[in-house]
Amino acid sequence: MIQNQPLDQSSYKYTLKKTPLLSLILTRLSFLHCFRCCCPPPPPPLFFFSLSLSLSLSRDFEATSQMDPDAVAKAFVEHYYSTFDANRAGLANLYQEGSMLTFEGQKIQGSQNIVAKLTSLPFQQCQHNITTVDCQPSGAGGMLVFVSGTLQLAGEQHALKFSQMFHLMPTPQGSFYVLNDIFRLNYA
Repeated sequence: MIQNQPLDQSSYKYTLKKTPLLSLILTRLSFLHCFRCCCPPPPPPLFFFSLSLSLSLSRDFEATSQMDPDAVAKAFVEHYYSTFDANRAGLANLYQEGSMLTFEGQKIQGSQNIVAKLTSLPFQQCQHNITTVDCQPSGAGGMLVFVSGTLQLAGEQHALKFSQMFHLMPTPQGSFYVLNDIFRLNYA
């Protein structure tokens, strides 16, 4: 557990003398520490790292905000379900080791485990028919994609209604991967 430690004033002053830009930033934004108690402000290196990370994430968001989110979501959904229907193992490159799938309440983490779950489903052929696709930006350049539709299994007379939510995150290469995926059949 991280506890607030008093600042070493000598290293703080040394850092401020060595980097005038950091001094200016800390002076202008010194109000960011907790005012509800007597916690000291965070040490300069951590604060500077947080500021750098925020600026980096803002740049990522600006780059992806220039794309039409609806077009990205539509292209993703078409790719995902056409790959699912033809070759579920081909979905592996859409997930990473930190990705999580919740399938009918069962949580599965990691690309290999997710693909193992999808390829072990008790049907070989299916056809997804998409009814709606809704999307929203989620910050840090990501987006939420909510899909509803029907799933027709081979040999079954009635299609099953389903809902699925994807949280897409940008990659350094400029594409997206699935961070979170939640799937539910709709019984009603």
